[in-house]
Amino acid sequence: MPYNGMKILGLHCSPRGTASRTRRLVAAVLAGAGKAGAETELIDAADLSIVPCTACDACTLTGSCVHDDDVPLLLERLQGADGIVWGSPVYVDNVSGQCKILIDRLADAMHYQLLFGKYGCAVATTHTSGAGAVTAYLNHVLGYLGVVAIGEVHAALGDGAPALEEAEDAAASLGAALAAAIATHAPYPEKEAIIADNRAFFSRIVVENRDWRPGAYEEWVARGWIDGTADGDDPHR
Repeated sequence: MPYNGMKILGLHCSPRGTASRTRRLVAAVLAGAGKAGAETELIDAADLSIVPCTACDACTLTGSCVHDDDVPLLLERLQGADGIVWGSPVYVDNVSGQCKILIDRLADAMHYQLLFGKYGCAVATTHTSGAGAVTAYLNHVLGYLGVVAIGEVHAALGDGAPALEEAEDAAASLGAALAAAIATHAPYPEKEAIIADNRAFFSRIVVENRDWRPGAYEEWVARGWIDGTADGDDPHR
C-alpha cells in the first residue's frame, strides 16, 4: 500500500559526503521507504554548522542554546518527520566526531522527549568491527529522544564490495519496514517500556524547571506524563 503523506528523514554523519558508503546505506533505507510512497529527505550533518556543547545549561533553563548554528533548524526538521534514519561510520570503535557533537547538542531534546511518537532505525559501516555497537548506540539515542527504533543494518566493508551490496538490500527492506511501522502505528512494547522508563527519569528535570519553562511542563501534564498537582509531581508515575 502507498504511504502517501509520510515523511522520513535520513541523517548521515560521515564527513566524506557523497563518497561515503555509510551514506549509501542511509540512502538505501530511504529508497525502500520511498518505493512504498513515503516522502524522503537526506541530510548530511557534515554540511551543517554544529558547535560543540559547552555544558552551560542554558538549554535546560530556557529551551534554547546559546550557540547560533544549524541545530535548531535540524531539530525542527526532525520534528516534522514521521521517521528517522540515522547513520554513522565507525571511527575508533564509536560514532564519527560529527555525530557525537550533534548527539551532545540534542541533550535537551532527549530530556523533553521532543521526538516522541516517531519511528526510526540506524545504519553503520566499518572496515572490520564495531558497526553493531554503533547501530545499537544510535538506536539507544533515538530511544532517549522518544523514538521507537525498529531495527538496524550494518556492514563490515573490509569484506569487499558484496558486503555493501548485501547491506544495501537489507537496508531497502528496513526502509519498507519502517514505512509500514509508521503507517500502522505498530506496537513495540519493549521499546516503548524503555522510552517510558527514560521519561520517568527525565521528568525530574521537567518538574525542577517548571517555573523556567512552564509551557513544556504544562505539555507534559496534558500528556499525562506527570500528574501536575502542586505538591505531587511524581517522576516515577
